[in-house]
This record gives sequence, structure tokens and C-alpha cells, in this order.
Amino acid sequence: MTDQLDKLVYVLWGPEGRAPRAHREVLLGDVAPALLRGGAERLQVNIADDLADVPSPAPKVLFDEPACAQVNAYVDDPTERRFALEDAMRAAGYEVAGYRVDEQIYTEYGGNRHSGPRDWPDGERSPGVLAVTLMERPKRLSYDEWIRRWHGRQSPVSEAMQPRARYVRNVVLEPITPGAPPFEGIVEEDWPSAKHVTDPYLFYGATNPLELATNMAKMLASVTAFLDLWRIRTLMMSEYFIKS
Repeated sequence: MTDQLDKLVYVLWGPEGRAPRAHREVLLGDVAPALLRGGAERLQVNIADDLADVPSPAPKVLFDEPACAQVNAYVDDPTERRFALEDAMRAAGYEVAGYRVDEQIYTEYGGNRHSGPRDWPDGERSPGVLAVTLMERPKRLSYDEWIRRWHGRQSPVSEAMQPRARYVRNVVLEPITPGAPPFEGIVEEDWPSAKHVTDPYLFYGATNPLELATNMAKMLASVTAFLDLWRIRTLMMSEYFIKS
């Protein structure tokens, strides 16, 4: 929670055939104003639009329809407000899975050498590209052990190695929509450019082949200690702070 507001994260699947650019136009032009009218005190909309045409670094999950957007709505009363928000997204044709989360900003813009502080206005696309990862806890791990490995190992390992501009951990407290997939963590990682995702030397913070191999092995060990690789969903998106 931030500023005494509850954070609700919605994962959206769009109408079949709607193009990435059309998602941006509908979500920013129609849905976002409706969400503000519906009670969102702060609002962020992340969209897999045509400006985020970058391959995902995660393996493709077979037989899984990728989401097209993520909406972060900060509200004063999640029980009261959520229905108006969900109605607005569904009215635009989206399938919605909602979660109440504990937001933990591990690194903010300007918090490391990879980015300066945020200096662009609300409504403008953030620089770079955003990776949104939807995580399921493997059944082999207890909840406490999963959190320990995620927060105590993966976060510091990746922060030391990778050139992220911003890193937000959303720990799911409860699903709030019927039938929501069993995600227990939703991660937002901002990268300075598309090249930082597609160039393995940049992505793994390496300067030579030996360092690249070493870092890749270290990252793989850290990730597989708390996630099943075949269940990781990472979606490449554009980030829009609508009201901050």
C-alpha cells in the first residue's frame, strides 16, 4: 500500500483482433478517464502496444493467451471502488483478472546509475520499455520460503547484475475477481531501452563472453530456485503514469 491507498492490479486480455495500437488508443483515450471517474486516486496503465514491440526474455508459455495490459489503480476503498473500475474495463471489451497487492518499490527512477529521476509528465509514455512478469509460486515451496528466495536472493542478485531503471514488486494479498489466475507475485521492471532487453551483454550486465556465461548461470540458478521456468509469463509493455 502507498499513501494509505490500496493498490489494485488488473491484468487485461483484449478482444480478439484488436491491434496493439488500438489497445493504446482505447485504454488511454476511453478507459483511463473512466477509471479516474470511477474512483482511482492514482493510476498507471501499462500496455503491450506497438511502441513496445520487443521480444520477451522469458520462454513462451504453451497454450497461454498473453495479456495485453496491466492497470494499477490506487483507491481509498477497494471493496467499494473496484466494481466501477472493473465495469469500465469490461465495457471496453476486456477480460479482467484483479488482485489486491502489497506494493514494494525496490528501485525507483533515479535510485541507481541506470536512470535519472522521473522528469516526464503524467500521460506521457515513459522512456525505455517495461517488462511485467506474472508469477506463480511452485507447489514445492511454502509461501514463506518462496518470499525468502524472491526477496532475499533474486531481488538483490538481479539488482546488482542487471541495468534496470525501476523495479517494483507486487506481492498478491488476495485475488478480487472470480476465476483470477493464481498469480502470487506481479513484477514491473523498467529497462532504459529495448536494446537492454535484446542484447544479452546488456541484459546480464556482462562485458565479455566469460562474464556473460557466469552471469547467465547465476541468474538461472536464482530464478529457478523460486520459479518454474515453464510457468513464467513476462510481457513487454509501454508504461504510462496517468495520475501520479
